[in-house]
Amino acid sequence: MLLALQSVSHRYGDLQVLSDIDLQVHEGEIVCVVGPSGCGKSTLLRLAGGLEQAHSGQILLQGERSPGSLNPLTYVFQDFALLPWRSVEDNIALVLAHHALTAAEQAEIIDDVLARTHLTAFKHAWPRQLSGGMRQRVGIARALAVQPEIWLMDEPLSALDSQTRELLMDDLVDLWTRNRFSALYVTHNLSEATRLGHRIVLLTGRPGHVASVTEIGIPLAERGAHAAELEAVRQDIWAQMRAQAAEADRELRHV
Repeated sequence: MLLALQSVSHRYGDLQVLSDIDLQVHEGEIVCVVGPSGCGKSTLLRLAGGLEQAHSGQILLQGERSPGSLNPLTYVFQDFALLPWRSVEDNIALVLAHHALTAAEQAEIIDDVLARTHLTAFKHAWPRQLSGGMRQRVGIARALAVQPEIWLMDEPLSALDSQTRELLMDDLVDLWTRNRFSALYVTHNLSEATRLGHRIVLLTGRPGHVASVTEIGIPLAERGAHAAELEAVRQDIWAQMRAQAAEADRELRHV
């Protein structure tokens, strides 16, 4: 499926947050959205997922859903969003509860996504027993369970230490390589964007609009061997946004 945002603008009262956004996520593509703090990245994701209604413009899903897809869109959040009183298995089961699935079908899906995220041994564990990286793996497994057409990922690795972030990026690349998914991926981390994004969309400071789109032609699985090229891309995007990032930081300090 194709996710298309056409001339999307949004405001909260008198505060204009986004202005005239045109953006597409094609099938099998990860589009990373970056920009200075407060530019509307997370708002853009909420609009794309229907959690808020855009003030103007259109957000369209085009194309047929794949067989077995239970939800066209699903979120992966930065705070894991796990229920502490439910086990790993039951946290995943939660997203399947309102679908027409037998208990056996649910169990098969849960076992499959646990295996794909290397969590089988933690099926009956409680969230408090898991590290931050493992809890985010549960969040990813939960998203996999509904076989979404498009993932909406809101800073999914930002709460993790650098080592765990690297491991989770490897996991996401492995998942994408084995079963290509589409994603609109919001991050403040440019290294993360260049590691995972097929295209990187840079938003300006508020009101956010598209300043540039950078396409990275290096296959995801091969990017470890192209560190210098990715660093050059990161530096170019940083050069474009540096002044506005500094201005956003000054604004936040005076709030």
